[in-house]
Amino acid sequence: MLKLNPEYLSRNGQRQFVILTIEDFSRLTDALEDAQDLRILRQARDKNKGKPTFTLAQVKRQLAVGPSRKAASTKRTPSRPPRTPAAANRRP
Repeated sequence: MLKLNPEYLSRNGQRQFVILTIEDFSRLTDALEDAQDLRILRQARDKNKGKPTFTLAQVKRQLAVGPSRKAASTKRTPSRPPRTPAAANRRP
């Protein structure tokens, strides 16, 4: 359960507005997004009930997806220009 600390603003003796901290607002929107994702997941699960399912490994085999040699060989760490003695003594 979310713990919020709202502040209320009234107009004519009636609560009209709510003020939340950024942290509370962020937690609230995250919880709402999670609830929406869960609702969509449940709808999809109900829609596909009784249909065959596949593991990720089965799908990868079927699609022949996997790390390619080209992708693996292009992974490199970013290179830096060599430091010169003059550059080493300078301060930013």
